[in-house]
Amino acid sequence: MTGWRALVAGLLLLVLTRPAVAIGIRSCTWIELKGLNQRLNGKILDFTHNHGGDYRIWSPALCEKRDLYVYLPPGFNPGCAYPVMVYLHGYAQDEQNFLSLVELFDQAIACGRLPPIIVAAPDGSIPGRPSLRNAGSFYLNSRAGRFEDWIACDVWNFLTENFPIRPEREAHVLGGASMGGFGAYNLGFKYRDRFRLLVGIFAPLNIRYENCHGRYFADFDPDCLGIRENLKPFGPVARFYGVIVIRQHRLSRPLFGIDRGAIDQIARENPIEMLATYDIRPGEFDMFIGYAGRDEFNIDAQVESFLFVARQRGIEPAVAYDPTGHHSTATGKKLFPDFVRWLGPRLAAYGPVPVGPPCATTAAH
Repeated sequence: MTGWRALVAGLLLLVLTRPAVAIGIRSCTWIELKGLNQRLNGKILDFTHNHGGDYRIWSPALCEKRDLYVYLPPGFNPGCAYPVMVYLHGYAQDEQNFLSLVELFDQAIACGRLPPIIVAAPDGSIPGRPSLRNAGSFYLNSRAGRFEDWIACDVWNFLTENFPIRPEREAHVLGGASMGGFGAYNLGFKYRDRFRLLVGIFAPLNIRYENCHGRYFADFDPDCLGIRENLKPFGPVARFYGVIVIRQHRLSRPLFGIDRGAIDQIARENPIEMLATYDIRPGEFDMFIGYAGRDEFNIDAQVESFLFVARQRGIEPAVAYDPTGHHSTATGKKLFPDFVRWLGPRLAAYGPVPVGPPCATTAAH
């Protein structure tokens, strides 16, 4: 692509996909966070460097400070233990993406559709800020950094040491959108003693997807299901508006490289293949998957191939599907009520319970 074409494509990506990534492209000011908290029934605690002060938490895994938001539900009582959700953001975003969604959680809790729940939203971007030019971490331990350990060790330990969290895995939700949905299933399978409830919206659950003719953008056909055996660094993995193309090397090179060993590493981290390698069994997890029929990354084919293999194992995830939806925040918000209807009953028995002396939470900023 020539220089001027790359510039035009970049500008179009910023403009046309802005609804999906807008909150991650700039930092919110303290006034904006204060105003958001005034609108909420609950409250967001600020452990970031986004609002005038540096309140980030230290990550031993990444050897640096990292951003994190923690949402406390309406009527939060530090003397009670609560269910918890770790929300993982998508590609080209950071923890600020959660600020565009928190009112949905808050309203669902205030209206009784969800029980009170603590929600943590950590930063999973590689450079510590959102950028369309950088690859995503996919919440993996890779050459880009120990992002699995950041979530599974640093964030989890911070939450359990500073907030009253119910101990049952049935009260622990791991969820996310796009890259974050991949992370939810990948880490959920690895940390099966910790999480029972897995949520993926637009989740790339078969990152080696192609059909039996080697075509990535083909619709899923159970009679023509292949699997990618070799990396195609310049092969497209997303097409927006027929103009903007995201190629495979942008996602794989920073994490695994592009040599023969890379495809083996990808296979080990691929959720559809982890169903067998981790011997995931019926009833072991409650799974929710939301996806769209016009997904620019062809995630619909990935999801449908995952569902096909899961059902062969007797696993039946709950599914929400928007046939005309896109890989966008707007479609994700349309799927949110289905997610709430699925999650509410599963957490109903795991609402806040007294834990004895009040637990001292870390002060809000």
